[in-house]
Amino acid sequence: MLLNTYEPWKFAFSQENENIKENSFGIIGVSFDSTTSYHSGARLGPIVVREASFGFEKYNTVFNKDLTTSFYDFGDVNVVPGNCEKTCQIIEDTVNDLLDMDIKPIIIGGEHSASIGAIKAIGERYDRLTVIHLDAHRDLAFEFVGEKYSHATVMRRVHEFGVNLVQIGIRSSSKEEEEYVKSTYNIQTFKTKDVHKHMDAIEYYLVNIDGPIYISIDMDVFDPAFAPNVGNPTPGGLYISEVETILETLSRKNIVGFDVVETASKELGDTTAVVAAKVIYDFLTLID
Repeated sequence: MLLNTYEPWKFAFSQENENIKENSFGIIGVSFDSTTSYHSGARLGPIVVREASFGFEKYNTVFNKDLTTSFYDFGDVNVVPGNCEKTCQIIEDTVNDLLDMDIKPIIIGGEHSASIGAIKAIGERYDRLTVIHLDAHRDLAFEFVGEKYSHATVMRRVHEFGVNLVQIGIRSSSKEEEEYVKSTYNIQTFKTKDVHKHMDAIEYYLVNIDGPIYISIDMDVFDPAFAPNVGNPTPGGLYISEVETILETLSRKNIVGFDVVETASKELGDTTAVVAAKVIYDFLTLID
Protein backbone atom coordinates (compact mmCIF):
# COMPACT_ATOMS: atom_id res chain seq x y z
CA MET A 1 0.00 0.00 0.00
CA LEU A 2 1.28 3.47 -0.86
CA LEU A 3 1.92 6.00 1.89
CA ASN A 4 -0.78 8.44 0.75
CA THR A 5 -3.56 5.93 0.06
CA TYR A 6 -6.19 3.79 1.76
CA GLU A 7 -8.16 0.84 0.37
CA PRO A 8 -11.98 1.03 0.36
CA TRP A 9 -12.46 -1.48 -2.48
CA LYS A 10 -10.53 -3.09 -5.35
CA PHE A 11 -11.14 -3.18 -9.09
CA ALA A 12 -12.19 -6.61 -10.38
CA PHE A 13 -9.38 -8.95 -11.49
CA SER A 14 -6.67 -6.85 -9.77
CA GLN A 15 -3.84 -8.82 -8.21
CA GLU A 16 -2.69 -8.79 -4.62
CA ASN A 17 -0.19 -6.03 -3.86
CA GLU A 18 2.57 -8.51 -3.09
CA ASN A 19 5.47 -9.50 -5.33
CA ILE A 20 4.55 -6.68 -7.70
CA LYS A 21 5.76 -7.12 -11.26
CA GLU A 22 7.76 -4.37 -12.86
CA ASN A 23 6.34 -2.56 -15.89
CA SER A 24 2.77 -3.13 -14.75
CA PHE A 25 -0.19 -0.85 -14.02
CA GLY A 26 -1.51 0.43 -10.70
CA ILE A 27 -4.94 1.89 -9.95
CA ILE A 28 -5.48 4.78 -7.56
CA GLY A 29 -8.79 6.49 -6.87
CA VAL A 30 -9.21 10.23 -6.30
CA SER A 31 -12.36 10.93 -4.30
CA PHE A 32 -12.39 14.69 -4.87
CA ASP A 33 -14.93 17.08 -6.42
CA SER A 34 -14.43 20.36 -4.56
CA THR A 35 -14.27 22.55 -7.70
CA THR A 36 -17.35 20.99 -9.32
CA SER A 37 -19.47 23.72 -10.91
CA TYR A 38 -22.65 21.85 -11.84
CA HIS A 39 -23.41 18.23 -10.92
CA SER A 40 -21.62 17.14 -7.73
CA GLY A 41 -20.89 13.56 -6.73
CA ALA A 42 -17.69 12.74 -8.60
CA ARG A 43 -15.98 12.11 -5.27
CA LEU A 44 -17.97 8.86 -5.15
CA GLY A 45 -16.72 7.81 -8.58
CA PRO A 46 -13.89 5.53 -7.42
CA ILE A 47 -16.24 3.48 -5.25
CA VAL A 48 -19.09 3.03 -7.74
CA VAL A 49 -16.74 2.35 -10.67
CA ARG A 50 -14.89 -0.34 -8.75
CA GLU A 51 -18.19 -1.95 -7.71
CA ALA A 52 -19.44 -1.88 -11.30
CA SER A 53 -16.28 -3.64 -12.51
CA PHE A 54 -17.48 -6.90 -10.98
CA GLY A 55 -20.18 -7.16 -13.61
CA PHE A 56 -17.71 -8.11 -16.36
CA GLU A 57 -16.33 -11.49 -17.40
CA LYS A 58 -12.60 -11.98 -17.67
CA TYR A 59 -13.03 -12.73 -21.38
CA ASN A 60 -13.71 -9.53 -23.32
CA THR A 61 -16.01 -10.46 -26.21
CA VAL A 62 -15.64 -7.06 -27.92
CA PHE A 63 -11.92 -7.64 -28.51
CA ASN A 64 -11.91 -11.46 -28.28
CA LYS A 65 -9.26 -11.39 -25.55
CA ASP A 66 -8.85 -12.50 -21.98
CA LEU A 67 -7.90 -9.84 -19.47
CA THR A 68 -4.39 -11.04 -18.62
CA THR A 69 -2.69 -7.71 -17.90
CA SER A 70 -0.86 -7.49 -14.58
CA PHE A 71 -2.35 -4.66 -12.54
CA TYR A 72 -2.86 -3.72 -8.92
CA ASP A 73 -5.32 -1.54 -7.01
CA PHE A 74 -3.63 0.61 -4.39
CA GLY A 75 -6.78 2.25 -3.06
CA ASP A 76 -7.64 5.94 -2.88
CA VAL A 77 -5.42 8.98 -2.46
CA ASN A 78 -5.87 10.91 0.79
CA VAL A 79 -7.28 14.13 -0.69
CA VAL A 80 -7.69 17.51 0.99
CA PRO A 81 -11.36 18.53 0.58
CA GLY A 82 -11.65 22.13 -0.59
CA ASN A 83 -7.98 22.41 -1.57
CA CYS A 84 -7.47 21.43 -5.20
CA GLU A 85 -3.85 22.55 -5.47
CA LYS A 86 -2.81 20.56 -2.41
CA THR A 87 -4.72 17.53 -3.62
CA CYS A 88 -2.96 17.75 -6.98
CA GLN A 89 0.37 17.79 -5.16
CA ILE A 90 -0.56 14.64 -3.22
CA ILE A 91 -1.58 12.94 -6.48
CA GLU A 92 1.74 13.96 -8.04
CA ASP A 93 3.65 12.50 -5.08
CA THR A 94 1.63 9.28 -5.21
CA VAL A 95 2.15 8.85 -8.95
CA ASN A 96 5.87 9.43 -8.43
CA ASP A 97 5.80 6.62 -5.86
CA LEU A 98 4.21 4.36 -8.46
CA LEU A 99 6.72 5.35 -11.14
CA ASP A 100 9.58 4.63 -8.71
CA MET A 101 8.20 1.07 -8.52
CA ASP A 102 8.05 0.90 -12.34
CA ILE A 103 4.24 0.98 -12.23
CA LYS A 104 2.17 3.08 -14.63
CA PRO A 105 -0.84 4.84 -13.10
CA ILE A 106 -4.52 4.34 -13.81
CA ILE A 107 -6.59 6.97 -12.03
CA ILE A 108 -10.29 6.70 -11.25
CA GLY A 109 -11.94 10.05 -10.52
CA GLY A 110 -13.23 12.15 -9.04
CA GLU A 111 -13.18 15.45 -10.87
CA HIS A 112 -10.87 16.07 -13.82
CA SER A 113 -8.36 18.15 -11.86
CA ALA A 114 -6.81 14.83 -10.76
CA SER A 115 -5.04 14.70 -14.12
CA ILE A 116 -2.89 17.72 -13.26
CA GLY A 117 -0.77 16.01 -10.63
CA ALA A 118 -0.55 12.72 -12.53
CA ILE A 119 0.54 14.28 -15.82
CA LYS A 120 3.02 16.59 -14.11
CA ALA A 121 4.75 13.60 -12.52
CA ILE A 122 4.77 11.61 -15.75
CA GLY A 123 5.86 14.57 -17.88
CA GLU A 124 8.96 14.97 -15.74
CA ARG A 125 9.91 11.34 -16.43
CA TYR A 126 9.15 11.13 -20.15
CA ASP A 127 10.23 13.42 -22.97
CA ARG A 128 7.84 14.31 -25.80
CA LEU A 129 4.75 13.29 -23.84
CA THR A 130 1.46 13.44 -25.75
CA VAL A 131 -1.80 13.71 -23.81
CA ILE A 132 -4.84 12.24 -25.55
CA HIS A 133 -7.79 14.05 -23.99
CA LEU A 134 -11.32 12.72 -24.59
CA ASP A 135 -13.84 15.28 -23.35
CA ALA A 136 -16.89 17.31 -24.29
CA HIS A 137 -15.04 20.43 -23.10
CA ARG A 138 -11.60 21.86 -23.77
CA ASP A 139 -10.84 22.58 -20.07
CA LEU A 140 -8.35 25.23 -21.23
CA ALA A 141 -9.50 28.20 -19.14
CA PHE A 142 -6.60 30.09 -17.59
CA GLU A 143 -8.63 30.32 -14.40
CA PHE A 144 -12.20 29.50 -13.38
CA VAL A 145 -14.06 31.65 -10.82
CA GLY A 146 -10.67 32.94 -9.71
CA GLU A 147 -9.06 29.51 -9.32
CA LYS A 148 -6.14 28.25 -11.41
CA TYR A 149 -6.58 24.67 -10.16
CA SER A 150 -9.99 23.43 -11.26
CA HIS A 151 -11.82 20.87 -13.38
CA ALA A 152 -12.24 23.65 -15.98
CA THR A 153 -8.54 24.60 -16.11
CA VAL A 154 -6.97 21.15 -16.03
CA MET A 155 -5.77 21.00 -19.62
CA ARG A 156 -4.44 24.57 -19.50
CA ARG A 157 -2.21 23.57 -16.57
CA VAL A 158 -1.26 20.36 -18.38
CA HIS A 159 -0.44 22.20 -21.61
CA GLU A 160 1.77 24.57 -19.62
CA PHE A 161 3.93 21.55 -18.72
CA GLY A 162 5.01 21.45 -22.38
CA VAL A 163 3.11 18.38 -23.51
CA ASN A 164 1.51 17.86 -26.91
CA LEU A 165 -2.26 17.82 -26.56
CA VAL A 166 -4.81 15.98 -28.69
CA GLN A 167 -8.44 16.77 -27.82
CA ILE A 168 -11.15 14.38 -29.05
CA GLY A 169 -14.93 14.72 -28.73
CA ILE A 170 -14.97 18.48 -28.10
CA ARG A 171 -18.38 20.11 -28.48
CA SER A 172 -18.33 22.95 -25.92
CA SER A 173 -15.78 25.72 -25.27
CA SER A 174 -15.39 29.43 -24.71
CA LYS A 175 -14.20 31.96 -27.26
CA GLU A 176 -11.08 32.52 -25.14
CA GLU A 177 -10.27 28.81 -25.22
CA GLU A 178 -10.68 28.70 -29.00
CA GLU A 179 -8.35 31.69 -29.35
CA TYR A 180 -5.81 29.97 -27.09
CA VAL A 181 -5.86 26.87 -29.29
CA LYS A 182 -5.30 29.00 -32.39
CA SER A 183 -2.32 30.70 -30.72
CA THR A 184 -0.48 27.40 -30.09
CA TYR A 185 1.23 24.91 -32.37
CA ASN A 186 0.79 21.68 -30.40
CA ILE A 187 -2.94 21.28 -29.75
CA GLN A 188 -4.78 19.06 -32.22
CA THR A 189 -8.59 18.96 -32.14
CA PHE A 190 -11.07 16.34 -33.34
CA LYS A 191 -14.58 17.50 -32.54
CA THR A 192 -17.53 15.16 -32.10
CA LYS A 193 -18.61 15.43 -35.74
CA ASP A 194 -15.07 14.50 -36.81
CA VAL A 195 -15.29 11.31 -34.76
CA HIS A 196 -18.68 10.44 -36.23
CA LYS A 197 -17.66 11.13 -39.85
CA HIS A 198 -13.87 10.71 -40.08
CA MET A 199 -12.80 7.98 -37.65
CA ASP A 200 -10.35 6.54 -40.20
CA ALA A 201 -8.47 9.84 -40.30
CA ILE A 202 -8.37 10.01 -36.50
CA GLU A 203 -7.05 6.46 -36.28
CA TYR A 204 -4.34 7.32 -38.82
CA TYR A 205 -3.32 10.38 -36.79
CA LEU A 206 -3.16 8.44 -33.51
CA VAL A 207 -1.15 5.56 -34.99
CA ASN A 208 1.49 8.01 -36.17
CA ILE A 209 2.11 9.68 -32.81
CA ASP A 210 5.70 9.19 -31.67
CA GLY A 211 6.72 8.89 -28.05
CA PRO A 212 4.88 8.16 -24.80
CA ILE A 213 1.15 8.78 -24.45
CA TYR A 214 -1.08 9.60 -21.49
CA ILE A 215 -4.83 9.06 -22.01
CA SER A 216 -7.34 11.17 -20.08
CA ILE A 217 -11.05 10.36 -20.46
CA ASP A 218 -13.72 12.63 -19.04
CA MET A 219 -16.93 10.61 -18.93
CA ASP A 220 -18.85 13.54 -20.40
CA VAL A 221 -17.21 12.74 -23.75
CA PHE A 222 -19.94 10.12 -24.08
CA ASP A 223 -23.41 11.14 -25.11
CA PRO A 224 -25.56 11.55 -21.97
CA ALA A 225 -27.78 8.73 -23.28
CA PHE A 226 -24.95 6.37 -22.27
CA ALA A 227 -23.37 8.27 -19.36
CA PRO A 228 -25.84 10.77 -17.86
CA ASN A 229 -24.31 11.21 -14.40
CA VAL A 230 -21.25 13.36 -14.98
CA GLY A 231 -20.15 16.76 -13.74
CA ASN A 232 -21.18 18.62 -16.90
CA PRO A 233 -23.34 16.51 -19.26
CA THR A 234 -23.39 17.80 -22.85
CA PRO A 235 -25.70 16.44 -25.57
CA GLY A 236 -24.35 15.10 -28.85
CA GLY A 237 -21.46 13.01 -27.56
CA LEU A 238 -19.55 9.92 -28.61
CA TYR A 239 -20.84 6.38 -28.81
CA ILE A 240 -19.32 3.58 -26.73
CA SER A 241 -18.16 1.82 -29.90
CA GLU A 242 -16.23 4.94 -30.99
CA VAL A 243 -14.29 5.09 -27.73
CA GLU A 244 -13.60 1.36 -28.05
CA THR A 245 -12.08 2.01 -31.48
CA ILE A 246 -9.91 4.83 -30.12
CA LEU A 247 -8.68 2.67 -27.25
CA GLU A 248 -7.90 -0.24 -29.57
CA THR A 249 -5.89 2.07 -31.82
CA LEU A 250 -3.95 3.59 -28.91
CA SER A 251 -3.25 0.21 -27.31
CA ARG A 252 -0.53 -0.33 -29.92
CA LYS A 253 1.33 2.72 -28.64
CA ASN A 254 3.49 3.38 -25.56
CA ILE A 255 0.83 4.20 -22.95
CA VAL A 256 2.43 5.51 -19.75
CA GLY A 257 -0.68 6.64 -17.87
CA PHE A 258 -4.46 6.58 -18.03
CA ASP A 259 -7.37 8.18 -16.23
CA VAL A 260 -11.16 7.99 -16.29
CA VAL A 261 -12.73 10.90 -14.43
CA GLU A 262 -15.98 12.77 -13.73
CA THR A 263 -18.16 9.78 -12.89
CA ALA A 264 -20.66 11.57 -10.65
CA SER A 265 -22.81 8.57 -9.72
CA LYS A 266 -24.30 8.25 -6.26
CA GLU A 267 -25.79 4.76 -6.55
CA LEU A 268 -24.21 1.35 -7.05
CA GLY A 269 -25.01 -0.11 -10.45
CA ASP A 270 -25.49 3.32 -12.02
CA THR A 271 -25.22 3.38 -15.83
CA THR A 272 -22.39 5.93 -15.90
CA ALA A 273 -20.36 3.91 -13.41
CA VAL A 274 -20.84 0.75 -15.48
CA VAL A 275 -19.66 2.53 -18.64
CA ALA A 276 -16.64 3.98 -16.81
CA ALA A 277 -15.74 0.54 -15.46
CA LYS A 278 -16.03 -0.87 -18.97
CA VAL A 279 -13.63 1.78 -20.32
CA ILE A 280 -11.02 0.72 -17.76
CA TYR A 281 -11.78 -2.98 -18.34
CA ASP A 282 -11.36 -2.54 -22.10
CA PHE A 283 -8.09 -0.64 -21.62
CA LEU A 284 -6.70 -3.34 -19.33
CA THR A 285 -7.71 -6.04 -21.81
CA LEU A 286 -6.10 -4.28 -24.75
CA ILE A 287 -2.72 -3.24 -23.33
CA ASP A 288 -1.39 -6.72 -22.65
